[in-house]
Amino acid sequence: MTNIRSIIQDMRSRSSRVVQDRFSAGPPSSSAAAAAVEVEDGMNQSCWANMPQELLREVLLKIEASESAWPLRKNVVACAGVCRSWRHITKEIVKIPELSGILTFPISVKQPGARDSLIQCFIKRNRSSQTYYLYLSCTNGPAIAEDGKFLLAARKCRRPTCTDYIISLHADEMSKGSSTYIGKLRSNFLGTKFTIFDGQPPHAGAKITKSRSTRMVNSKQISPRVPAGNYSVAHISYELNVLGSRGPRRMQCTVDAIPSSAIEPGGVAPTQMDFSLGNVDFFPSMPFLRSKSNHMETFSSGPLASQKDGVLVLKNKAPRWHEQLQCWCLNFHGRVTVASVKNFQLVASPENGPSGPEHEKIILQFGKVGEDLFTMDFRYPISAFQAFAICLSSFDTKIACE
Repeated sequence: MTNIRSIIQDMRSRSSRVVQDRFSAGPPSSSAAAAAVEVEDGMNQSCWANMPQELLREVLLKIEASESAWPLRKNVVACAGVCRSWRHITKEIVKIPELSGILTFPISVKQPGARDSLIQCFIKRNRSSQTYYLYLSCTNGPAIAEDGKFLLAARKCRRPTCTDYIISLHADEMSKGSSTYIGKLRSNFLGTKFTIFDGQPPHAGAKITKSRSTRMVNSKQISPRVPAGNYSVAHISYELNVLGSRGPRRMQCTVDAIPSSAIEPGGVAPTQMDFSLGNVDFFPSMPFLRSKSNHMETFSSGPLASQKDGVLVLKNKAPRWHEQLQCWCLNFHGRVTVASVKNFQLVASPENGPSGPEHEKIILQFGKVGEDLFTMDFRYPISAFQAFAICLSSFDTKIACE
């Protein structure tokens, strides 16, 4: 293990200029991009590039097995930044979140969560700038820690007839025309209906939603072979409270990009394996994202392509009235500490087939723990991006629902 530590220290010093402990970076200048390519070429000629494949695989397997949480996880990312041979083997060894329950590379935020457990995250809200930041919790358990791994950011944009939440891979670059844009959430005028749009196809055969903003993005895309724009992946609706009765909000989420059979044992949800070529060029600090194999066939389409199954429908779990506390209660197992109308737990709706154990599993839960701090825990078959967008819908004011 001592030798492995020395290898890690050496390769991290070699790759410090091209690998960051963040999921994303801002758009590069031409000189920065050239420097990144120069450093990577130098690594390809280093002694590590010529390490025997059998030994290299053994080293990477040990590193992957021993480091399952941030900040130790950055050593795994550093391995992928050493050279091309290290990059290919690292990507082969590191499993998708569905199997590992770990978010390692930027594309992980677009892939379904773990099957057997909830991936714990939290959201920080900045009221003054109308921005929201999603972090991966560094520690598992009910304790809420405000330090974590940055994943996604969103900015609220009010328009005359609707509200948009622009979702980005970069904490400081949140605009529809940005290279770090990955999707958005759009509400209707009343804030009772929302649509989640993905910036790239969520599965094979996905159809782009035509709009003025779509044309704007298409005019800025880098590669004409990969479409960029709005792909509708989910619809969220909040039930109107016409009688003014007391009680929590009632919501339903129809995830068009995921088949209803995905919640069943052995069910499959579409899994994006790479960002489109138009996005990859803007991650100079992560050269392991660049690959000639980045094309549309990298999407695992799953059973959705057959259109024989219905789509996944999620509904909020009904709370119970607590007589002593005089409030509506849900069991968040210590992950939520402040009562709020925004708190919810989503489970599969009975519309997804006969009721069974899979309908009792909480797929997404969201709740308040501080003035501007919220927990967000999700699992298969939805991704961190989809879960974040659903939670953003809860922040919108809904006078008609309360």
